[in-house]
Amino acid sequence: MNFDFKAMLEQAKNMKEKLESVKTELKSKTVVGESGAGMVSVTINGAHEVIKIDISNDIINPNDPKMLQDLIVAAINNANDKIAEMNKTEMGEISNMMPNIPGLNLDI
Repeated sequence: MNFDFKAMLEQAKNMKEKLESVKTELKSKTVVGESGAGMVSVTINGAHEVIKIDISNDIINPNDPKMLQDLIVAAINNANDKIAEMNKTEMGEISNMMPNIPGLNLDI
């Protein structure tokens, strides 16, 4: 059995380029996380960057800032969970096809 190390490295290089392309594509996608029955919503992109926060005026209570803080955190966590699942789905196929080469940092 012949083992073509050069071909394997070429395949790894091609897959890494594809991975970078998918990462770029994911960064352009967004999800919305919500809390408080939609009173707080957070839009986050595939790179986990917060793009937008919407807060209903009905929930703003200057006497209870802790509640609003908790709802913002919950909405961000909800959006991050959705992004993580989207990233896992989009990158799962690539990560399963990659050869396991020590020292090849693919950052999946």
